[in-house]
Amino acid sequence: MSLKVALYPGCAAKGATPELYQSTMAIIDRLGIEVVELTAASCCGAGVVSEADPDTALALNARSFAQAEQLGLDIMTICGTCQGIMSAANKHLKDSTTRERINALLRPEGIEYRGTVQVKHLLWMVVREIGLQRLRAEVKVPLADFRIAPFYGCYILRPSWDLGFEDPENPRSLEKVIDAVGGEPVSYAGRTKCCGFPVILEKEAIAVAMAGKNMKEAKDEGADFMVTPCPLCHMSLDIYQERAERSLRVPLNLPILHLPQLLGLAMGVPAKDLGTSRHLVPVDSIIRSIERRSTDSRQVR
Repeated sequence: MSLKVALYPGCAAKGATPELYQSTMAIIDRLGIEVVELTAASCCGAGVVSEADPDTALALNARSFAQAEQLGLDIMTICGTCQGIMSAANKHLKDSTTRERINALLRPEGIEYRGTVQVKHLLWMVVREIGLQRLRAEVKVPLADFRIAPFYGCYILRPSWDLGFEDPENPRSLEKVIDAVGGEPVSYAGRTKCCGFPVILEKEAIAVAMAGKNMKEAKDEGADFMVTPCPLCHMSLDIYQERAERSLRVPLNLPILHLPQLLGLAMGVPAKDLGTSRHLVPVDSIIRSIERRSTDSRQVR
């Protein structure tokens, strides 16, 4: 039984982190997800556009929502930041007065949003709609012996009144997924904190120190690698990890996986199909361990 949704990949998955899009497309069939990609959708604004012009930010998102609505589908995101921004916009657009004002901006394009679409991150869909039982059934190479640090980031948790999925102070969805693929979730203070990405262009030293502190806490608790549902967090934690090491004056060497890469590895999808070679912090040791486990499993059978 398949679940059909409109895929909103966001900007990062088609730009700085194409491995996120690649790994998503490698796993969705296995999870029973059928997607229609919104190839003409707008950028969500990433919280930046709304600071300059709130109505333009709402119009950008209403335009994307309307495209999904015309297909009769809800939207699936693969970016935690997109999820937060779009959830907030959609909540505003549920108000008929606001929606009419924004629709007036869309009329020249012949588009209207009626307010019927829901926006759901892949993580949310795995936990609540696909189900952890289905995920466990798809696991071919359990990630046993790995201690995995969940990193939520800001936008997929807060503000909770716009998202409403789980407790922003003590979320459990990533931990449930890690457990379902056979790993051991690592508990550490930084898992719900900011990665630093929103301030990287203005205050780089502060941003890399924030990212480094979160990673060091995970390493100190024995994490072998980290997983995040947000590509902007991935960039902060992977791309800027070397700078974070210099800031903290400690080695980190902590691989950072996108959520669909974690799922794909456990499902037995080859690493080359998940784009892991694009990471700046190598994930080779993880891949080798998983491949050995997969080979041993086949030999036993």
